[in-house]
Amino acid sequence: MKFKGFLLNTSFLWVEGMAFFPFIFSKHKSPGWVFLNHERIHLKQQMELGILFFYIWYFSEYLIRLIQYKKHYLAYLHISFEREAYQHQGNPEYLKNRRFWAFWRYL
Repeated sequence: MKFKGFLLNTSFLWVEGMAFFPFIFSKHKSPGWVFLNHERIHLKQQMELGILFFYIWYFSEYLIRLIQYKKHYLAYLHISFEREAYQHQGNPEYLKNRRFWAFWRYL
């Protein structure tokens, strides 16, 4: 059986949701499957890189993209981890067939 993460409802989040292995935090009590799939892709990325290295890479890439695009939302959307997750969040089969370090091709 594949690990799917533990869903926690947290109204204090400043974002709709986030993954922090092994948890998925959501502002909503019943998030949709697309949201959950997006966050599960992040859990997989975190398992591959390790949580600490994932977040160091994530925020470093965010800063680089912020310099590049000069707008928070554009910087966020161009982070390789987010690009992979957004591109495949609507595919319920993606994690079954995903290659190791698949985010790499989105750099």
